[in-house]
Amino acid sequence: MGENRRTIQTDSLYIAPSRKVALLNFSQRYYTNMYEMINSDELKTMVRIYLNSLHNSERNDSFEDQTADDYVSVIKKILVDDISAYDHYSREEILDSIENFYTYYRSYLRVSVMDYRQNKIIGAKFREVDNFFNDQIRVLYRTIEEKLQGFPNKVYRQLDSGTNAAMLIDHHQWKIPAGYESLKDVPFIDRVMLRPPLMMHTKSNKREGVFSAVEYNPVDKFADQDGEWLCYPAKIGESLAFIYFDVDYLVNGLALSNLFQLASAKEIRDQKPDEIILFGLTPTKGDVSHYHHDADNDIWVAEVPYNDKTTYFGYMKKMCLTVHNLHQIYRNSLPIHGSMVKITFANGKQRNVVFFGDSGAGKSESLEALQEVADDQITNLETIFDDMGSFTIDDRVKNGISAQGTEIGAFVRLDDLSSAVAFDNMDRGVYLNPERKNARVIIPADSWDHVVQHHHVDMWVYANNYDKEIGLHRFNDVDEAKKTFVAGKRMALGTTDEVGFSTTFFANPFGPVQEEERTKPIIDQVFKTLFDHDVYVGEVYTHLGNDKSKDALHESAKELLHVLLTDD
Repeated sequence: MGENRRTIQTDSLYIAPSRKVALLNFSQRYYTNMYEMINSDELKTMVRIYLNSLHNSERNDSFEDQTADDYVSVIKKILVDDISAYDHYSREEILDSIENFYTYYRSYLRVSVMDYRQNKIIGAKFREVDNFFNDQIRVLYRTIEEKLQGFPNKVYRQLDSGTNAAMLIDHHQWKIPAGYESLKDVPFIDRVMLRPPLMMHTKSNKREGVFSAVEYNPVDKFADQDGEWLCYPAKIGESLAFIYFDVDYLVNGLALSNLFQLASAKEIRDQKPDEIILFGLTPTKGDVSHYHHDADNDIWVAEVPYNDKTTYFGYMKKMCLTVHNLHQIYRNSLPIHGSMVKITFANGKQRNVVFFGDSGAGKSESLEALQEVADDQITNLETIFDDMGSFTIDDRVKNGISAQGTEIGAFVRLDDLSSAVAFDNMDRGVYLNPERKNARVIIPADSWDHVVQHHHVDMWVYANNYDKEIGLHRFNDVDEAKKTFVAGKRMALGTTDEVGFSTTFFANPFGPVQEEERTKPIIDQVFKTLFDHDVYVGEVYTHLGNDKSKDALHESAKELLHVLLTDD
């Protein structure tokens, strides 16, 4: 099943060496001191995996050419000051190996899990339980280290020695339609504790292709799946999504907690989800990702295949947003690929501005440039949504259009972050492949309650990264404006599999592309409403497709600032 699938399990430890993830089930076994740890099958298993990873082809009597049993036996002797531990190996050699083993273990994403149903007392204190485990791992490592080196350390670093994160899981009764019974026993993630800044790695670092519809329901495959599964119940905008993932995709599943609001038990019980995402199914033909609309139950069901390519978090995020956007389209709302900010100026004015465009068009760069040229003229800037939102015809709000977001976090390229934003949020971030091209970070951005409020729109601008003009252009004709937005032109910058000039219907391959005919009438209604209310609809020239310097972008930002300050 999939590429390089090999997992190793004990009663309380699940390890996927090819994905470098480890799940420690404290409901099955917990360690109260370092002696229980040193005698555990889990430690011996981890030692065995480490020794196998060295790929020594010939035995040369080094400390790391032993069996796992002998390796652990030496450690035990060291702990009780048995000098026979050094009969065959020097202290220096053993210490060097212990340091390497400790580093190898910490190279995994290590997550503890506790089942609230099995132990409500421990479950209620899952953070304290996990912290204690980390303390015990640290004590074990330092005790061995200091005994081998013969003196205490002068400097101590409180690393995430045991785990990077902890999860409390629970089992809820939800409104399961006929045909979905295979999902019944998959536990829900109830609470999450992260130890940021969290550095995680995946085999892939780029998303490819567009998701397509299938006639069959992907949930029909679930009963035949292997592996361990968990469900992250997410509130994406106002929709409820059950995101099921094979724990080999633990990086993706854990990263969700910085991006989508985790639904509560009350919001799950006796409820039917709007979307179900199955992440890590047996590969479909062509190893592509699909979705299906179960019209009878009004559930959008998506499948993402198990392979190395789909380890990139963009697959998780964008598939979730695709089915959410399709749900929105069927509710007569218009998915917006862009960002929305509420800007408060020193003169007291407030403006809700939406930047629109496909990946790499310059939405976030335009906003950053606006902040840089504004100096002290902007007193507050609040993000409503960072990547995806929706417009709805709404007579209750100013200008007749309400805008809502989908995410509580931002999934952004490290290269796009200003130094101020990067350092302000560094200690809260989940970092994905920080050493590679297209490195990403997921940082908290806003509360869910605020994201889903009905915000009015004062300005809507298309991020044009392909034309040579500088500044801002306001559309006076609704058809001309609609033509530009619908064409979705951009110069692709390589953040997906696209490079060069491209067009995407309504600049949004996550919903509108799949339901173009159903989306067009909603687009017509939205543009008519905005023009009827004399809302500023235009385009900002970012130059990012041709000019990598920020000079032209800053000139455009200055004009944008002037319009925002003077236009009523």
